[in-house]
Amino acid sequence: MSKKKESPEINASSLADIAFLLLIFFLVATTMSTDTGLARMLPPILPNTNDDVPPIKERNVFQVMLNYKNQLLVEGEWCEIGQLKDKAKEFIANPKDEATLPEKAETEIPLIGNYMVSKGVISLQNDRGSQYQAYLQVQNELQAAYNELRDELAKTKFHHAYADCTDEEQDAIKKVYPQRISEAEPKDYKKK
Repeated sequence: MSKKKESPEINASSLADIAFLLLIFFLVATTMSTDTGLARMLPPILPNTNDDVPPIKERNVFQVMLNYKNQLLVEGEWCEIGQLKDKAKEFIANPKDEATLPEKAETEIPLIGNYMVSKGVISLQNDRGSQYQAYLQVQNELQAAYNELRDELAKTKFHHAYADCTDEEQDAIKKVYPQRISEAEPKDYKKK
C-alpha cells in the first residue's frame, strides 16, 4: 500500500483581510492629481427682470482684447504683455482722479474708514484662435495688478503684507479694490 504524501495546507483565511487593509492604506496615502483652473467666483443667479440696466460709462471700462495671433489690444492700442499689469493698476487705482479713468465713489469701509472706491470694470475678450497660454498670461497680469494694489494698501493701512492680514483686514482691502473682471464671449476676429 502506497501512501500519498499530503501537502500541508496554508491557512488563507486572513489573506483577504490583509489585501483589503493594504488597499485602504494605498487609497488613503496616495494623492490624486486634480484639475486646476482659474479661481473665479461667479455672480449669483438673479431673477429674470425686465428692468432697464443703466449703461456703464465708457470711462469705467478697461478693454483688453487678445486676438488669434496672441496680440494684445488694450484700450484700442497695441500693448506688450509686460505692460498690461501697470496699465491695469493705473486704471483700477486712478491715483490722479483723471477724467479719462474710472469714476470713484466715497465708501465707508470697516477698519479703513471713508475711501474713494473706483467704479472701474476690466473687460476681457479673446479670439477663439488665441492660445490658452497667452490667455493665461493675460489673466495672470490682471490678477497681479489687483494683488499688487491690495498689497500696497495693506502695507499702508495695516503695516504688513496683504497675505499676512487677518480675514477682516483682507475683506476691507477687497472692498477698496474689488476684483471686477468681465469676460466676454470669445469671438472669431480672424473671419472679419
